[in-house]
Amino acid sequence: MALNVVIMAAGKGTRMKSALPKVLHRLGGKSLLQHVLDAAALLGPARTIVITGHGADEVEAAAAPSGAMFVRQMPQLGTGHAIQQVVPVLPDANGTTLVLYGDVPLIRPATADALARACGHQKLALLSFTPADPARYGRIVRDAAGGVRSIVEYKDASEAQRAIGEVYSGIMAAPTAMLKRWVGALKDDNAQKEFYLTDVVAMAVAEGVPVTAQIVADEAEVAGINDAAQLAGLERVLQRWRADALMEQGVRLADPARLDVRGTLACGADVEIDVNCVFEGAVQLADGARIGANCVIRDARIGAGAVIHPFSHIEGATVGAGSLVGPFARLRPGAELGAEVHIGNFVEVKNTTMAAGAKANHLAYLGDATVGERVNYGAGSITANYDGANKHRTVIGNDVHVGSNCVLVAPVTLGDGATIGGGSTVAKDVPPGQLTVARAKQVTIPGWKRPQKPKKG
Repeated sequence: MALNVVIMAAGKGTRMKSALPKVLHRLGGKSLLQHVLDAAALLGPARTIVITGHGADEVEAAAAPSGAMFVRQMPQLGTGHAIQQVVPVLPDANGTTLVLYGDVPLIRPATADALARACGHQKLALLSFTPADPARYGRIVRDAAGGVRSIVEYKDASEAQRAIGEVYSGIMAAPTAMLKRWVGALKDDNAQKEFYLTDVVAMAVAEGVPVTAQIVADEAEVAGINDAAQLAGLERVLQRWRADALMEQGVRLADPARLDVRGTLACGADVEIDVNCVFEGAVQLADGARIGANCVIRDARIGAGAVIHPFSHIEGATVGAGSLVGPFARLRPGAELGAEVHIGNFVEVKNTTMAAGAKANHLAYLGDATVGERVNYGAGSITANYDGANKHRTVIGNDVHVGSNCVLVAPVTLGDGATIGGGSTVAKDVPPGQLTVARAKQVTIPGWKRPQKPKKG
């Protein structure tokens, strides 16, 4: 029988105080809604339906790559009203509909799957939890046998009911045909003049349909986000989950509380990561890689035994085995470092391949270049790769030595074993094995005096 997943994502999120729809705020590198979509996808549903409302165009555009269907709730008249909008696109055949929320991002797929299985196409299954402070959550009222009899809102609860610690998360799984019938009978005869999805519990009990509640162990799985403080709180929860998973794999984290993984981080054996590092996109760290403090690494591969010294920024790059990068180095997209390459402090590399053993240790720029083996690239040297309209390539052969403060005006090729004297501006190809010097003759002008400001009278 088919599983349908419905995700509520119509709310405005006023307390976020942002023009961005609440479900598009980011947590751990992706939107709140995308977290829920990803969890739902792992359940293999027949269809996923997202209910949109506030910022519908923006939300639907962001979620479209998931393949989800969309229905709009205009205006927003409660959770039951939201499900009423879905009824026309839910099948009439037997199956289960799982209701999730776009602002409850940390629901684990295993938890959602267990709830759907508890429904079994025959029961109404609720996800509950026992917070330290039940506050004003709706209480789960059970009978002597443990079956759920009702959900009582705090304002309507007796003192005895308010003492109940088990509360409702809002997440449920219901037989699809029954859910369609129940939401069609919802009334808005309440103080808020809204249609509440929780009213289907009483309908199920009245019909003799079993109602069960599954208690989730980790409250973070059902924590909703309503403001920036709650978003920040769940960010640290998610990052701690990710840190714990890395340490279980054997990764050495200097401080698991000071780690940010905003994408995927795949690590080999004996990887070490210092504090305050940020990993974005897809990052791979091979065996024995060491990442210094305060580095930002995005969409990159770091080879075995490579060391990234503190305060380095790497994006769209590959670092070869045994290479040393930083501190304060920047590798931009297209940088490909071979084995045992050295990139030192305040060196920037962009769209450049550097063969094994090449070194650029200080204050240098390499852009749109092909650098051979064992090249020594001097401090202050740059490739002048842009002519104001187009980018051009610099080719540096094996065993070339480029002195300090040189400018290589592309397109230009330096032959194998060439030496470029310090301070040279090279605009023509250089033959292999020769010393090339291209700088103005030094002149001393006798009797010259530095201009001085006139003295004030």
